[in-house]
Amino acid sequence: MTTMESLIGLVNRIQMACTALGDYGGDDEAFSSLWDALPSVAVVGGQSSGKSSVLESIVGRDFLPRGSGIVTRRPLVLQLHKIDEGQEEYAEFAHLPDRRFTDFSLVRKEIQDETDRVTGKTKQISPIPIHLSIYSPNVVNLTLIDLPGLTKVAIEGQPESIAQDIEAMVRSFVDKPNCIILAISPANQDIATSDAIKLSREVDPMGERTFGVLTKLDLMDKGTNALDVLEGRSYRLQQPWVGVVNRSQADINRSVDMILARQKEKEYFATSPDYGHLASKMGSEYLAKLLSKHLESVIRARIPSITSLINKTIEELESELDHLGRPVAIDAGAQLYTILDLCRAFDRIFKEHLEGGRPGGDRIYGVFDNQLPAALRKLPLDRHLSMQNVRKVVSEADGYQPHLIAPEQGYRRLIEGALNYFRGPSEATVDAVHFVLKELVRKSMEECQELKRFPTLQSTIAAAANEALERFREDSKKTVIRLVDMEASYLTVEFFRRLPQEVEKGGNPAATTVDRYSEGHFRRIGSNVSSYVNMVLETLKNSVPKAVVYCQVKEAKQSLLNHFYTYIGKKEGKQLVDLLDEDPALMERRLQCAKRLELYKKSRDEIDSVSWV
Repeated sequence: MTTMESLIGLVNRIQMACTALGDYGGDDEAFSSLWDALPSVAVVGGQSSGKSSVLESIVGRDFLPRGSGIVTRRPLVLQLHKIDEGQEEYAEFAHLPDRRFTDFSLVRKEIQDETDRVTGKTKQISPIPIHLSIYSPNVVNLTLIDLPGLTKVAIEGQPESIAQDIEAMVRSFVDKPNCIILAISPANQDIATSDAIKLSREVDPMGERTFGVLTKLDLMDKGTNALDVLEGRSYRLQQPWVGVVNRSQADINRSVDMILARQKEKEYFATSPDYGHLASKMGSEYLAKLLSKHLESVIRARIPSITSLINKTIEELESELDHLGRPVAIDAGAQLYTILDLCRAFDRIFKEHLEGGRPGGDRIYGVFDNQLPAALRKLPLDRHLSMQNVRKVVSEADGYQPHLIAPEQGYRRLIEGALNYFRGPSEATVDAVHFVLKELVRKSMEECQELKRFPTLQSTIAAAANEALERFREDSKKTVIRLVDMEASYLTVEFFRRLPQEVEKGGNPAATTVDRYSEGHFRRIGSNVSSYVNMVLETLKNSVPKAVVYCQVKEAKQSLLNHFYTYIGKKEGKQLVDLLDEDPALMERRLQCAKRLELYKKSRDEIDSVSWV
């Protein structure tokens, strides 16, 4: 194989890789950029200018739909692959990857059917391309894009904007700087009216990437010729003009063999008095070779940028595959290991949130430092220890026998009633920390990229974690309520011992009897109770957070998924598979990424292996 064939064949294979993986015309910027970086040849011409016949002459096969009006209604990306002499010719469509066509009349039918599948049996057009690969010993390695013929007037069944729609579609291809324009113009019309030349002049004003092709030379009026055009006097391009003679309608009706038609074309130019001196540079075979040679030079110039894009794409694909993770193993032991590994990944992120490696754990301290003290400050202790309530509680505690020295029962009731208020803030602290821990579980689930592959396992682990948090909350609530009840169940003795001493210090027992029922007496009781309650409050402000951390936070760090590990260890093959039911869309994405990666690495290797002459 020559260097030229290697280079063009390489580009063809890369384009096929893009096509097979749906990258051409897709939304993926990297893959679209790669396609755009690859040189290709767009065939542009007005309706009935002979575009289809030129393509068939280059291919050497009769395979395109024919008819009046607009026949090409979708772009046809035609990739030609040269194979060894003696091998059977065949064609393949990207949308039918498992089917090989050896009957080219069926290729024509499939092009028509695939067009109708998208546009319907109307005269509508669609920018969605059809991808066709032809393998033949009679072609050169080349990619050609057959575009709908330019038109000026809408016919029945077409929108009024059809001319603008077709032009916009054609421009979307020929505007690209790596697109070589094959401008088809019929020789029996004035070149100044050529739709193809008009458009190419707008997108390629210097004529650097436009090849002019004159068709229907044999149909010109007798006594006229197209030498002014072919020799560049009428309209100069930097690339040469090439004349071709296609099969006549009679030849088409008789299904004249394309190889024979090529021979007749050669004879026409060789024996023509007008074009004989140009015979070696005319005809569809020469046109194909000319395009191949030009493509080689373009490819040589583009190889560095193509290589750079391929390397960039490979890096992105490898990164995405790392992100998507390895395929799920079939072995039950390996599946169990995968599940446990994913659990550990989630647990690691959860601990990072608690310990400060990730945000969120600081909210627990906020509960202790702000929420709990604020809730304690809002307790109705002033109302509970008001003069009126103290008198009422003490009197009710005394019953029919008033207290003699200090109203012990009254004190106990007042203290117990006040401490009972501490239950609410203590339980609220437990609930607030529980809410923070649940939120951290949710965040950890979102941040554990590996788990996103398995929605069922993700929801199962989340449910197990939340179930464990519920158990920790219940234990924590019992503990903090115990702390409150402990303070209420046994009062500090020194507090009561202080009361008789205060009476003795008064020095007037008679006055004490009177004071026992005075406002000052009840105010003193309320003050004593308030002092004791504040002492307990300070104790609980320290002990409740400790209990919550011990029962909830520490347990969540150490044993959040312990019950789940026991549960999962009892599962068998089918149950493990059910947990690892990977999202089908993600599986498909990984498969496509792996295929792309393989093909792009192969393309890179092929570029590296090309021997430059």
